[in-house]
Amino acid sequence: MNRYSNKASVAADTLALMRLSGKRALVIGGGGAGIGRAVTNAFGAEGAAVVVADIDADRASEAADALREQGFTAYGVAGDVRSLTDIEAMVAGAVEKLGGLDVLVTVVGGQVAFVPAVKLHEMADRDWDTIYEVNLRYVARAVRAALRVFLEQGSGGTIVSVGSVTGFMAAPQQAAYGVMKAGLLSLARTVSAEYAADGIRMNVAAAGAVATAVANAAGDGSWVDEVPVGRLGRSEEVAAAVVYLASDESAYMTGQQLVLDGGVSVRGPFS
Repeated sequence: MNRYSNKASVAADTLALMRLSGKRALVIGGGGAGIGRAVTNAFGAEGAAVVVADIDADRASEAADALREQGFTAYGVAGDVRSLTDIEAMVAGAVEKLGGLDVLVTVVGGQVAFVPAVKLHEMADRDWDTIYEVNLRYVARAVRAALRVFLEQGSGGTIVSVGSVTGFMAAPQQAAYGVMKAGLLSLARTVSAEYAADGIRMNVAAAGAVATAVANAAGDGSWVDEVPVGRLGRSEEVAAAVVYLASDESAYMTGQQLVLDGGVSVRGPFS
């Protein structure tokens, strides 16, 4: 069992690690469920004070309450990543609640949860725009807002975006999603080039197929056979990578992607 998933044992098993001790973090976009919830739990277990942002206010509050019950510092806030006003309010709210900000994590994304999976010539323009909104535009907006905070504080900062292997592989029937995830990698590289001297880093955790409620609803799971390790990834495994990228253990790493795909991207055509 992953040490972040068992509420009763989290504090006892992980207090000695505390890789994010003293860090003030905002987990934005789906922080109360799926991969976002796993990241929230992991950050609390590793000593970070966390603001959980989710479009569902009850879900955000429940996630924060669960951490506080274990003695961790956490707050829940509601906001829609499609709204610039909401994004700026979520970042400002995190700064107010935590007394500053050291880490930004962007999580929410996808295509099949928002629009149909179709070939490119069949895709409606409005659907392309939707995928842009929920995969790339909100990240750029959140990153801009966080950068302003980091620069004003003068003590650096770390940004981690949950991306996808479709950002560097073909994405049949999900062209928009692949394009936006490729954009995340470009954004991370540019942020790194522009702000490394200010002590600001940005990296991407590029996930393959992960067993979430959304993924389960999107198909029958038969494509698991295409994963060399023979199973889907777990949200906690992505969260562990995000913790690493947010911690000082990865201090010499910026503008990079950490791939978690069960070997999909390195499988040969005759494997």
